[in-house]
Amino acid sequence: MDFLCLFILLLLLFFQWTAAPAAAEISWTYTGLVGQTEWAQYFPYCGATSQSPVDVVTTQTKYDPSLIPLTPLGYNQHGYKPFTLFNNGHTAGILLPEWMGVSGLPWLFTAVQMHLHWGSGGPSYGGSEHTINGLSADAELHVVHYNSELYPNMSTAMTQRNGLAVLGILIVTGEETNLAFNNILNYLGRVRHADQSVSIPAFDVQSLLPKDLGRYYRYNGSLTTPPCYQSVIWTLFHERVQISKAQLLKMETILYSSKAEEKDRMLLQDNYRETQPLNHRVIFTSFTAESGKELSSGEVTAIVIGVMCGCVGLAVIVRFIVKTIRMNEPEKKQDVDLNMTSEGEKKEEPSLPPQTEP
Repeated sequence: MDFLCLFILLLLLFFQWTAAPAAAEISWTYTGLVGQTEWAQYFPYCGATSQSPVDVVTTQTKYDPSLIPLTPLGYNQHGYKPFTLFNNGHTAGILLPEWMGVSGLPWLFTAVQMHLHWGSGGPSYGGSEHTINGLSADAELHVVHYNSELYPNMSTAMTQRNGLAVLGILIVTGEETNLAFNNILNYLGRVRHADQSVSIPAFDVQSLLPKDLGRYYRYNGSLTTPPCYQSVIWTLFHERVQISKAQLLKMETILYSSKAEEKDRMLLQDNYRETQPLNHRVIFTSFTAESGKELSSGEVTAIVIGVMCGCVGLAVIVRFIVKTIRMNEPEKKQDVDLNMTSEGEKKEEPSLPPQTEP
């Protein structure tokens, strides 16, 4: 009997040892057999309560005056060493040198890599992971950092609380070409298939970011891909970055999620995770509703024209009133003179002597 129990125990341990590596090596996708709806079955953290991305409902955010503008460190000091561009089958990204980082957070964070998320339908069809008031952007850039004050490396930090800090930049499309993004997009053709990488010229990473780094949304969340560790301090910038429609089309159509040796090629598209429940988490903002309101160029022009028209109208009214007053002043003066003359004449009239009765 003891031998049977020992055999069963050893058998269970064997299955545990063999199952763990199998789960770790599972090839996940955004759709299909191990798509994002099934992630939690294979990667337990993906079903936890503090997952990312999320929808930012601006009316439910909370202003935190302690949130200061972020300061990129070394982003524009790319040096002479080339960057490494990669396609891992899930995204295209760039490995960042360790001298880059970001301050303005509770700890110092060192840069690791940046990568992109996009859709498949072109402009206005979505592709970003985070949404604002339910509305998607066309793509999203993530710049990943690890907490180098508390943890020795990325591998350790990604499993620990406050281990990572990710900057999220929403990308929209317009008519003008974003030259900064061409530093990435122009080389995508060299990593068309999964597991390919190539050296590319280094460039100013800060040129990819919005100009305003002082207005953002902040919350605690997770990696947006398996294993979905809940270790990320998220900073989602309020200001969006614009690229051209042609640049978005290149991003959506040039890469494959399949390897070069695979016969069935699969385009790398729609590599974004659906938004996750907040579950009572609070999203903080570094700005108030008034300071966060942005005006378009058309609105600014309309306001300027309106103010100018108002000033001209006010000037016309004032001029009319002044002119009317000046025109009425001589008449009043003439009336006064006539009244004074009449009173003087009345005073100069001789009084008749009283008549006596006969």
